[in-house]
Amino acid sequence: MFTDSTSTNLYRRDLGNNLVLKSVATPDDVQRVGAFNIYIHGQGLDTMTSHLINHHPHTHPDDWLFIEDTTTGEVVSALCLIPWTLNYAGVALKAGEVGIVGTRENYRRRGLIRALFARHHELLKAGEFHLSQIQGIPYYYRQFGYEYAMPLEGGMHLQLHQIPDDQAPSAQPYTFRLAELIDIPTLMRLYDATMHDLDICAPRDEAIWHYLLRWSPETETAAQYWLVLDAAKQPVGYVAIQKYGFTNGLNISEDSRLSHGAAMAMLHQLKALAIERGKPFIRFHSHPNSALLKTAQAWGGREEGRYAWQIHLPDVGRLLRQIAPVLERRVADSPLAGFTETVCLNLFREAYDLRFAAGNLVAVEGPKVVDGSSFQLPPLLFAPLVLGYRSLDELHNAYPDVGVWGQSKFIADILFPKMDSYIYTMY
Repeated sequence: MFTDSTSTNLYRRDLGNNLVLKSVATPDDVQRVGAFNIYIHGQGLDTMTSHLINHHPHTHPDDWLFIEDTTTGEVVSALCLIPWTLNYAGVALKAGEVGIVGTRENYRRRGLIRALFARHHELLKAGEFHLSQIQGIPYYYRQFGYEYAMPLEGGMHLQLHQIPDDQAPSAQPYTFRLAELIDIPTLMRLYDATMHDLDICAPRDEAIWHYLLRWSPETETAAQYWLVLDAAKQPVGYVAIQKYGFTNGLNISEDSRLSHGAAMAMLHQLKALAIERGKPFIRFHSHPNSALLKTAQAWGGREEGRYAWQIHLPDVGRLLRQIAPVLERRVADSPLAGFTETVCLNLFREAYDLRFAAGNLVAVEGPKVVDGSSFQLPPLLFAPLVLGYRSLDELHNAYPDVGVWGQSKFIADILFPKMDSYIYTMY
């Protein structure tokens, strides 16, 4: 619990015109930032703010930033850094989400968000983060170095009448119940098994699961976790239903691995819950290859497109060094096995030399400036490439200034293939 005695490194920067950029330092700051977030984003954001600061296992008050008008004492702009850990093909990456961003109307177009992002990027550098992500509005965050580079929610829409009323008899009857804190080890096992199929995912430790079941239900990101039980009453999967969500349907935010029979039974259960709650349809936001979505699709579910996480890479060299084991493994599993060569990655404003010797990435040198390279692309486009969201061919087809020539194309395709990624919320 954050109290007056909580250890913080108070940050304060005078922006001029009676405006001061600060980090949260007192319980009163928590309340004021929460009230501001209600004003900008709507009811419930005060509880979400206080719970994230007070109860989330990985957040810290120093990472919650706001700008105050000293003439009125009002909070006029704010954002926060929410730490994540991502699993990148077996390598841990530190990710710092930009969360709950906003500015009062009469203070906009004064560069306040720019000042907040400057501090956010300082925190990313000091914390040696490998990337930063945001779920934000279209286009705006490109000015701060963010580009669409990882799948986000959206997905499939299923009308209730598309689920047959008569459930086919099954040799394996299923029942359902809400998960409780005592079920955390089971949820961890089911979640970890599901994440095993992904190239990039967000591991959840016990503390994260405790937050999701104990504190998140009181916030705007609340979800119910329904366990799927087999005939022996043993959990064989789960489905998360959002309390709110972006549609007026029954919003499914995630689901674990399920057998086809369990998925059909779960869809009948979801139909019953939707009718009970007055929801006109079911909306699925989870990974598109899940058994639940595939089963819904077979009953006529309609894919309606997906949004994407916007990603910033604060230090490309640091990221490349961190994923060196993955790059070496890709080389070893390819016709490049054992090769010795220097690959120059030119991002126009800066370039990096990846020095391979006998298949090992022995050094990542840079940043430096080069006049040209046989492997070059605009700086923002490296995020979708390195995270496997877009292939080099896809990027080149959309952006003519993506250029890879000769054997560099062969090498780059091996180093940076398409990846299957999906990250579920930590809060």
